[in-house]
Amino acid sequence: MRLTIDHSGPEAPFEQLRRQIAEGAADGSYPAGHKLPTVRGLAATLDLATNTVAKAYRALETDGVIETRGRNGTFIASRQAPDEATDDAARAFVLQARRQGLSRDEAVRLLERHWG
Repeated sequence: MRLTIDHSGPEAPFEQLRRQIAEGAADGSYPAGHKLPTVRGLAATLDLATNTVAKAYRALETDGVIETRGRNGTFIASRQAPDEATDDAARAFVLQARRQGLSRDEAVRLLERHWG
């Protein structure tokens, strides 16, 4: 894994870690089934507090990016295609955003605001 943390940057270390793992899972750098380091191991490697890594892992698990398999470890989760209901909801959002006159960037910002 090639994860780096900029301890002096404006983005919190937890968020840097969460973002890098999520991006790696999304672009295939970390394929489904890829085993992640332990919380303690990654914390030591990146010079982070164990709670920082644990927080990032919890957020990634909540988002469905990773899955914990008990004593077997933590892995990049399999990506599932959106189901029909989710696809329908996305289509409805796009249609409503267009009716409201929102640009694509404005619609994406609206989604990001609610994504959390």
